[in-house]
Amino acid sequence: MILINQRASQQDEQSVIQHLEELRRVIIVSLIATFITAGVCWFFSDPVLKILLEPITSKDYDVIYIGVTEAIMTKLKLAFFLGFLASLPITLWQFWGFIIPALYKVERIYFTLFILLSFLFFMGGIAFGFLVVFRMCVNFLLSYGGSELLPMLTIGKYVSFTLNFLLPFGLVFELPLASYCLAKLGVISYRTMIKARKIAILASVVIASALVASPDIFSVLLMAAPMYLLYEISATIVRAVEWQARRKQAGKTFNPKATLKNLLDKIRHRGAMTE
Repeated sequence: MILINQRASQQDEQSVIQHLEELRRVIIVSLIATFITAGVCWFFSDPVLKILLEPITSKDYDVIYIGVTEAIMTKLKLAFFLGFLASLPITLWQFWGFIIPALYKVERIYFTLFILLSFLFFMGGIAFGFLVVFRMCVNFLLSYGGSELLPMLTIGKYVSFTLNFLLPFGLVFELPLASYCLAKLGVISYRTMIKARKIAILASVVIASALVASPDIFSVLLMAAPMYLLYEISATIVRAVEWQARRKQAGKTFNPKATLKNLLDKIRHRGAMTE
């Protein structure tokens, strides 16, 4: 009996070690993919940089660099950011392959759908942040100085501001999907999210203030407003999940034969009382 327990313990230890080795392989492959895609994206950094600078160059403002290495370090930073985005499908696919063997067939379908939607939501958040919010923010900040002041924008600070501004939008756009999963697990409820509305407003403003790194309230509100809007969308999704669960539960408890029998019994009982 002791020998059997020792063998079982050794098998468990080997299983844990194998899983850790597999996780290590997944992380290494993901990092290698990020570095390779970053190297490829280096050759596309100039046209992407031109797109990022469009809100500045469209107003005939010049962008400068004041350090010897500022230009090349900025391109490296941009290349790694693009490489991170480009390698996300590979990274998600690696983690999908690591987790999928432990899931049942139905769970695999849901998990695959979750991976695809999380990637699309993340990229959609970055696109929304740049095409809608970022342009408005830059236009406002540039007009804030008036005609008396001439902006001297350095490429390093501008690109850092842009990336720090866009990345949170990708993360925040995951909120509806995360809320759906948590509601399915029963972790959160619609009533809880409604009660936490004031906290959500405050958290949106605080997080936006920390991420924007700009003292003006307009830029903070431009980021905080979509964040809170996503919170309300998430609350609506949670409410829909709860409604679907109640409807499913009602369908399980509903028995047409039993209901008809109870109705006939009530009719007979009333008839007997009248007689």
